[in-house]
Amino acid sequence: MTAERVLRTYLTLVVVSTGASSMIWGINTVFLLDAGLSVGKTFAANAFFTAGMVLFEVPTGVVADTVGRRTSYLLGTATLIGTTLAYLLLWRVHAPFVWWAVVSALLGLGFTFFSGATEAWLVDGLHATGYSGSLDAAFAKGQVANGVAMMVGSIGGGVLAQVTNLGVPYAVRALLLTATFVVAWRAMHDIGFAPKPRVSVRGELTSIVRASLRHGLQNPRVRWVMLAGPFTAGVGVYGFYAAQPYLLALYGHTHSYAIAGLSAGVVAAAQITGGTTAPHLTRLFRDRIRTLVAAVVVSGVVIAGLGLVTHFWAALLLLMVWGSMFAAMGPVRQAYLNSHIPSGQRATVLSFDNLLGSAGGVVLQPALGRTADVWGYGPAYVVSAVVQLLAVPVLARSKPVETTGDQPLALRA
Repeated sequence: MTAERVLRTYLTLVVVSTGASSMIWGINTVFLLDAGLSVGKTFAANAFFTAGMVLFEVPTGVVADTVGRRTSYLLGTATLIGTTLAYLLLWRVHAPFVWWAVVSALLGLGFTFFSGATEAWLVDGLHATGYSGSLDAAFAKGQVANGVAMMVGSIGGGVLAQVTNLGVPYAVRALLLTATFVVAWRAMHDIGFAPKPRVSVRGELTSIVRASLRHGLQNPRVRWVMLAGPFTAGVGVYGFYAAQPYLLALYGHTHSYAIAGLSAGVVAAAQITGGTTAPHLTRLFRDRIRTLVAAVVVSGVVIAGLGLVTHFWAALLLLMVWGSMFAAMGPVRQAYLNSHIPSGQRATVLSFDNLLGSAGGVVLQPALGRTADVWGYGPAYVVSAVVQLLAVPVLARSKPVETTGDQPLALRA
């Protein structure tokens, strides 16, 4: 297999999985509210989703590092199919909150099988096939593909809910995820990675977790980037899901589900823009850390503005700007971390990084949801901006170890 084919397979997987998953992303908050949950309980359910990601990130990373990236991806797809159908059932029966919490946590399990494994599969495959390009460019292509698929899926899901009901996009999502499973089964094969021999689950878990800590939090080059993750990731997931009811309120029609889908579509379009500009952003700064700091500051200011405006179209524009900055951070951050993590522990360390980001969501989502319950979505966005800016001094701690800069480099393990 050539490097071009590895990259093409990665982009195909991104498109099919994101297109399927995003069918509900534009309406999920409205869906939970329609099921009888309050604003606070809605974001608490989302917090259980991220709590599931925290709980399962490292174990599923172990699966990817010991059994294989492909196996991890297939398990994730199968789990998402089951939990999506369970969500649909809970909505139909207006289930009590405890069931939403349980299924949301299992939904988080499904996504943890993806996180780390997909990136590690790409990097290992590119390295094994002699890829000579930069990781920034490879991940930026993935960001663009993700944005296109998300835009089509989220807007399509919103329109579908508008002409039918809020449950239909969930049923369609389950069908599309089944198609995703088939595509991954046929096209995804581990390249440049040999599964480690297994002696005992406990022994494997202990050794890999130790290795991930050594190459993660104990690695001064990546420690502070990982520790800044809870602030940006926690605010990011709240900002995305809160935009649905917030924009509907500004629009004046709380049952216009197509508008809710449009909010996710706008963020997807912003991801496309951010993905295409990410390689160029690094040319404006001496290293990737400066790029990340600048993006965090600018997007924080935009989030505050989003909470202060009172007009729908102004809020929609600011949402797109925020999404562009957030998306531009993604490929730069991915390339930076992958450049300093060895192949053998790559999936687990990346999963641990996602764990930290999810931990931020566990704390921030219910807190910001409660803020919205008491003061409204606008003030909650202002508070979100303050929280995100706390990532700046954390990222700045990385500067002393970047004495020679960190320009976008060709692939290195």
